[in-house]
Parts: sequence; structure tokens; C-alpha cells
Amino acid sequence: MTWLITGGAGYIGAHVARAMAEAGERVLVLDDLSAGVPARLPDGIPLVQGSSLDGELLKRVLAEHAVTGVVHLAARKQVGESVAQPTRYYQENVGGLATLLDAVAGAGVRRFLFSSSAAVYGNPDVDLITEDTPCAPMSPYGETKLAGEWLVRAAGRAHGIDTVCLRYFNVAGAAAPELADTGVFNVVPMVFDRLTRDEAPRIFGDDYPTPDGTCVRDYIHVADLAEAHLAAARRLASSDAPGSTSGAGGAGDLTVNIGRGEGVSVRELLTLIGEVTGDTRPVLVEPRRPGDAPRAVASAALAAEELGWSARRSVREMVESAWRGWQLHHA
Repeated sequence: MTWLITGGAGYIGAHVARAMAEAGERVLVLDDLSAGVPARLPDGIPLVQGSSLDGELLKRVLAEHAVTGVVHLAARKQVGESVAQPTRYYQENVGGLATLLDAVAGAGVRRFLFSSSAAVYGNPDVDLITEDTPCAPMSPYGETKLAGEWLVRAAGRAHGIDTVCLRYFNVAGAAAPELADTGVFNVVPMVFDRLTRDEAPRIFGDDYPTPDGTCVRDYIHVADLAEAHLAAARRLASSDAPGSTSGAGGAGDLTVNIGRGEGVSVRELLTLIGEVTGDTRPVLVEPRRPGDAPRAVASAALAAEELGWSARRSVREMVESAWRGWQLHHA
């Protein structure tokens, strides 16, 4: 197998590229470098600068490198930005995926792994979110991920492509400091940023129907997430790929949650960040934000059953590794 990883120089993508390469998989990366950093990639992984919207480039890359499987992570992913720029999100996330799938089908590639999101579920009122929980995304970003899943499955059926869609929950941490998230969009780096600017961290609402009144979320270490991609890629590469009907022209698909299956409240997370950083100042409690679900925790049972994968790292490990990365990049 030769795997093309789109968005492979990004925060999550670089972790996936490293994990797969270190496990002996042959990989190359396509990234437009709008958020990717070439230095994140280890020596020996080819990097092609370009966009998944560039169909001719995709055709050349797939042919020249004899690609046999694709891991598609390239996408815009900020919820607030998607609300302000919905057409851009649909064009890049769905349009880019459509262009990529056309090239994949034309090149005869038969293995496709899609980076989806728990944002497809919206705000379900359930204790654990299973893959059968109805999807009702609450932002254009979530809509593009759900539409992306539909498109991936449809292309799989039409062209005999085996597919896996991974629905990530809240990603944090770093496998190494140099791979840490350099953006300030997710909760852990957002708290680090406020502490660095000598500001108290914030909680948006402490009157939710949860044990301590703050929202509960499922946090997954990015290194565990990378290992989930490796497990899914190997499942696709095997003779018993999900739904595969070897030689019969059929295409299989698998959609799984990627989380720890355990909830952590925002207040618990901020307390842990205070312990790790040594900054234990009181938090500011501000009004609720529209659309925040009281609880969003994955059922991780299907990933264990179908991929033989489960998260191994704790929330403390996530915070400690993220803090080491923050210190490196914000010295």
C-alpha cells in the first residue's frame, strides 16, 4: 500500500503521517500549507504542496506515486468561521472532497479513509453518542462533514471503493512538543493562551444539568487518534476490509466514533490545567454560549469491535503534552 494523506502537515495530519510511517506504511503528504507546517513531517515523507481542489494535480500525484489508498484530512474546521463563511466551507470541504473522489475513482484507488467529526451529531440528548444517534449538525462545518460522509459512501458504492469515516470527538495533546497544536481554537490552547496573557480562564455557563453545572465533553489524545487512523487504514488494506466482497464489485463502508468514551467537565478540565501549569487562579464564569450541548460523550464500543482500537492515554497526559508543546512554541 502507498497512502496519500491530504492535510498531512497539519496538527492532526502530521501525527497520522508519523504514526503510519513509523509503523512501516509507505506514505506521502499533500498539503496547501495554509495551516500545515512542513517541519512537522519526518525525513523521508514526500510533501506535495497543493490543494484537494486541484483535480489535475491530484491525478498526477495519484499516478506518479502509485497511490493505493487515501487518508483525507484536509478541510477547514472552525465552527465560528463556518457560520460567517458558509460558502467557503462548502466549497473547500465538500467541493474539495468531490474533486478528490473523482480523481481517486479515475485512478482505480479502492481504499478511502475520511476525517469526519462529532459535529455531525449536533446537540443530542443522550448519555452516550453511538454511531446510530441521529445526526443534526448545528453549524455549516458540521453540515459539510455530514455531507462529506454521504458523498464518501455514495462514491464508494458507485466505484467499488471501501471506505471508513472516523467521527472525532475533542482532540488535544501532542505526541511530541514540536507537533503541538499552534492554533488557538480548541479549548486547551485557548486556556493556555489566556494564562500566558495573564488572564483568567473562562467557563461559559455553570448551570447545566451536569454534576458540577458545566458542560461535559469527551477528550481524545491526538496520538490515540493517529493510532485509530493506522488501525482503520490497515483494516482497509486487509483482505477482509469492512464490507468487502472480494472480486464481486461491492464496496463496504464503516463509520465509527473516535473518543475515550468518558466524560470530563469543563471545570474538571480547567482544574487539571491549573495543576499542570501551576496557575490555579479562579476561573471566570460567563453566560452560556448558544448551541453548547450539556453533554457530548462518545460510545467507543464500535471502534474497539471493528478496528481493535481503544484510547490508551489519559486526559492528564493530553494536558501535560499540550503544555510542553505550548511552552516550546510560545517561549
